[in-house]
Amino acid sequence: MNKREELLTEKQIRRRTFIAFTFLFLFLGSAILGWQWLHRQPTDHGAIQPLRKVLDANEFIFSSLFSKKHFAKTYSKDLPLPHPRVNGKIGLNSAFDTATWKLHLVKAPGDTLLIGIDEIKALPKTEIIFDFKCIEGWSQVTHWGGVRFSDFVKKYGLDEQSKMMFAGLSTPDDEYYVGIDTKSMMHPQTILCYEMNGKPLPLNQGYPLRLIIPVKYGIKHLKRIGTISFSNYRPPDYWYERGYDYYSGL
Repeated sequence: MNKREELLTEKQIRRRTFIAFTFLFLFLGSAILGWQWLHRQPTDHGAIQPLRKVLDANEFIFSSLFSKKHFAKTYSKDLPLPHPRVNGKIGLNSAFDTATWKLHLVKAPGDTLLIGIDEIKALPKTEIIFDFKCIEGWSQVTHWGGVRFSDFVKKYGLDEQSKMMFAGLSTPDDEYYVGIDTKSMMHPQTILCYEMNGKPLPLNQGYPLRLIIPVKYGIKHLKRIGTISFSNYRPPDYWYERGYDYYSGL
């Protein structure tokens, strides 16, 4: 290689190095400015507005694709693990008298039914074994038993309520609460659950009654149901208020 070729090569290397560092600094500068811009944006239910718009767009897409014919994959009884993980304890820490528990079913303002666990157990029982998915990133095959929510609706004459857009559920102490679209509540795999692995629910899994809704992430599977109500507006939702997706569908 002659001197002229060496000089050209050195010039090319310097030029390419200069261009690379220029793009690097431009990228870093843009990232910093973008980060600062995001932090200046107002919040909407716990999330900055640009993120909330993305979550709302995801909700629109997933809710549009929802179908009662879409079923979560189910498994045989030899697969579930004996000790399912507990995905949160909010709403389970208050003093709780299991002997006096009643489900408060709010059919309309001023019209609330009090339903005992034996009345719920008298309805046709169904079981489901599916892959429970948590927003924390883990999943686990679990085995649950209870009554289909759609059968519960039929038993207690909730036809008009089931036509409303949303159902709201909360724990007896109102510390944990969720809002769920009624279409998902009426999905054939959604159950009011009173058994885990063929035995009564443990206290830390929501005894005496919890929600199992396989078309949703675990944050919607409210444990220890105290109240169920219906509305055409979004009921409060614990994690939505803290920046998560309201729909939380799979």
